[in-house]
Amino acid sequence: MKNERIKVKCVGMDEEGKGIVKINGREIHVPYLIEGETAIVEVFKKRKFTNAKVIRIVEKSKKRVMPECQYYNKCGGCQLQHMSYQGQLEFKQDVIEKLMIHYRSVNKILGMKDPYFYRNKIHSTLSYDKKGMVISGIYEGNTHKVTPIEQCIIQDRRADEIIASIRKIMKTYKMKPYNEDTGEGFLRHILVKTGFVSNEIMVVLVVSSKIFIGKKNFIKILLKKHPEIKTIVMNVNNRKTSAVLGNREMVLYGKGYIEDTLCGCVFQISPKSFYQINPIQTEVLYNKAIDMAKLNKNEVVLDAYCGIGTISLIVSSKVKNVVGVELNKDAVKDAINNAKRNNIRNTYFYNDDAGDFMISLAKEKKEIDTVFMDPPRSGSDEKFLSSIIKLAPKKLIYISCNPVTQERDLRYLTKHGYIVKEIQPVDMFPQTYHVETIVGLRRKDTL
Repeated sequence: MKNERIKVKCVGMDEEGKGIVKINGREIHVPYLIEGETAIVEVFKKRKFTNAKVIRIVEKSKKRVMPECQYYNKCGGCQLQHMSYQGQLEFKQDVIEKLMIHYRSVNKILGMKDPYFYRNKIHSTLSYDKKGMVISGIYEGNTHKVTPIEQCIIQDRRADEIIASIRKIMKTYKMKPYNEDTGEGFLRHILVKTGFVSNEIMVVLVVSSKIFIGKKNFIKILLKKHPEIKTIVMNVNNRKTSAVLGNREMVLYGKGYIEDTLCGCVFQISPKSFYQINPIQTEVLYNKAIDMAKLNKNEVVLDAYCGIGTISLIVSSKVKNVVGVELNKDAVKDAINNAKRNNIRNTYFYNDDAGDFMISLAKEKKEIDTVFMDPPRSGSDEKFLSSIIKLAPKKLIYISCNPVTQERDLRYLTKHGYIVKEIQPVDMFPQTYHVETIVGLRRKDTL
């Protein structure tokens, strides 16, 4: 079956947007193939895995379109550009329904009016091309080979222009991109964060050494070209690691953070702050989550995994008190500063493991009416979920960017006294297979 070309029919799609075909009784998942299509695919074996790639589409789906991006087949950052936007929404709706329809019916997904140029956080990696020219872009799928990108159609246009300027300055100063194999070179990554409402821009230069030769001139040239930049931060990462940011930071220009407004609250965004990458859809997401919670002025709310306090501060005007808990101490510091910045006095932030914190609240017999939880992609562990059961809030609002782990966690929660009341998908990440889902739950004995 190695390197064989076969005509196949796509019988379905997986959660990552790959088409499912069956060859010799084996199910193979093929990128860029849409359910219902017939295609010629090349099948090849790599170690223990059998993969396939599309050679030619024989019968096209009505959902197939020409991708807008010239890097689409190399980049790996997007997975669904070969589908119309309506087709993408239908695919994501179907993914959520297949996973969660046994709990209750799923609301229609909330999509974007303009599903392009929405990302406010841009990460670019530096390398050399075959001619020895400095390039910037992202890693090609499943490799550490940098695909050079001049313009990305899902990220802020201004970031692409700033990154292009930095490459030119690098050439002028003979500044070398970092080589992760040899450990040589200086500039590893460029991180650009943009404020959607404020229009403020932060540039983070991730470098391999704290010794920055020509630093003052570098900054002067960059600011002259891009006066819209409000702050520049140097982050030192001299470890052999796939992590982008290191532990040491130095502010080279400005305050070291930018501000942006979300749902009426102003937030300080630092290099390491977690802040949703699609500001338009974040407002849609949070407003729907708050509406689902049906809050009142007498409630005490717990915001687990509170980050820099976005949900905590946005709901604070609707309830008596908000308690936020977060393991990342830098994020907690940002949350406290954000509360002060917005003159909000009924929020309390704690640096602790969310599960341990809830167990301690339960032991103290503290009453929490509603818990908002927005865990990492891996979902919540059983320790965290069991702590929710011990705390026993009346309402749970579970926000997740991974419906598979979310559904796994819902199984636990519904076996331990909660019932799903509403499921709402939101398209936070157009052109990719990722989807955000809000699930509202209620403790059975309070119905």
